[in-house]
Amino acid sequence: MTEAIQVFIADDHRLFRDGLRALLLAAGVEVVGEAATGEEAAALVERLQPDVVLMDIQMPGLNGIEATRRITAASPHVGVIIVTMFEDDDSVFAAMRAGARGYVLKGAGQEEVVRTIRAVAGGEALFGPAIAARLMAFFNGPRPTAPAEAFPELTAREREVLDLLAAGHNNEAIAARLVVSRKTVRNHVSNIFSKLQVAGRAEAIIRAREAGMG
Repeated sequence: MTEAIQVFIADDHRLFRDGLRALLLAAGVEVVGEAATGEEAAALVERLQPDVVLMDIQMPGLNGIEATRRITAASPHVGVIIVTMFEDDDSVFAAMRAGARGYVLKGAGQEEVVRTIRAVAGGEALFGPAIAARLMAFFNGPRPTAPAEAFPELTAREREVLDLLAAGHNNEAIAARLVVSRKTVRNHVSNIFSKLQVAGRAEAIIRAREAGMG
């Protein structure tokens, strides 16, 4: 028998938490805790160690973005999904930079919410259709010219790998392009994440695109 996915809900509106809990229970998802503030969410998640956190952005005190950053730093294996009314680019990219692996708009149907939870619990990243459209528009939009001094902390080869990452290539394709092993590419990617102090591939790509790479 498959173990139920354990979810934590962080939202300052009691009615929304109640509705979300009922939706998840009906789908066979276990709700292991709730919080009404970012501070409380970060503390409880560290103790409860759920599989997934559903996080609102606007909460009193510590907001959802900062709470997400705190949670992903302390427990990188916990997947955070932003559930919010905000779909502007700043909110989306701030959430990704903080380490969120999913982004769902309030008002999304049960199927979309549960699909995102299952994907994130399985180690994937999944963003709702509206957010995916914004990301596509960003990645397909005009790119500024990259300054020569972009990311001076990276080696020439690391900048080359980052440029290919920003162009949408996976590790296997980068290895083939550079005629190196996939392990070598993984090492370069790990060094890039560390030097740029980013949470993962999505944030690294955003940083690179903003610098005109890709």
